[in-house]
Amino acid sequence: MSALEHPPAAPVNDVNDHHCFGCGTLNTCGLRLTMFPNDDGDGVWTAFIPAARFEGYPGMIHGGIVCTVLDEVMAWSLYREEIWAVTGQLNVRYRRPVPVGERLRALGMIARNRGRVIETRGEIRREADGALLAEATATFVRVPADQAEAWRARYLGAGETTS
Repeated sequence: MSALEHPPAAPVNDVNDHHCFGCGTLNTCGLRLTMFPNDDGDGVWTAFIPAARFEGYPGMIHGGIVCTVLDEVMAWSLYREEIWAVTGQLNVRYRRPVPVGERLRALGMIARNRGRVIETRGEIRREADGALLAEATATFVRVPADQAEAWRARYLGAGETTS
């Protein structure tokens, strides 16, 4: 995946010197996604152009990669709010093939915060026409406070806050 040429300022995940497959810059095989706050103030988005190295069938991104992108944007919709949780369940609906080499946008948002369990939604759309290519719902489960603080420092930066 490659980022778009002119992303907006102030990414949510500007601390990215780690090996996360979804958002880390140190993982040479990873997606290296950069998350930005949604314009409406709720959730995050990322723009990307899928590379052929993530292909499944000819010209289409592998479904597992599509699932990973959706998981990542939904997780970052939580992290943006400093809610530290792990995926408990993820359901994906593939609407259309996700093409190699076209500009795409993935969005993630919190649907319902139930305390320890948080429900999220995500989608991937083609930027050219807004066509819905895939959508997902997931439940995330909060991690213990000590783990949350360690992840906050690692992924958002020590002493920094978001939003």
